[in-house]
Amino acid sequence: MDMGQLGSILPLILLVVVFYFLLIRPQRKRQQEAVRMQNSLSPGARVMTTTGLFGTVVAVDNEDVVLEVAPGVETRWVKAAIGRVVTPGDAPAGDEAADGTASDEEGRNESEAAVDRNGDQDSSTKQS
Repeated sequence: MDMGQLGSILPLILLVVVFYFLLIRPQRKRQQEAVRMQNSLSPGARVMTTTGLFGTVVAVDNEDVVLEVAPGVETRWVKAAIGRVVTPGDAPAGDEAADGTASDEEGRNESEAAVDRNGDQDSSTKQS
């Protein structure tokens, strides 16, 4: 192999190495962390699915997880559908009231504040 052939193959080799370190390796690491998290699920853990549904783990089978999404409402999901485990400190402070509704500075929920801004008139009955 002479230097001309090596010079034409070297950029291709460099490109493969760069793709490995920038794309393949980090993706594989994220995938391993997700599998580790899904295998460590236990009853009582608060989780969010990949579709954005929040629930509490009730039971864990081989590849299934039973989530309680509301009191008395249980659904069965595959472990791969669990996106992350939610900790109580994940929600930003001040964005949600204790009952889960957004609130303004006076502590009223969003619908009460909207009624005050609209002058106690529904937007559908408001005259132009």
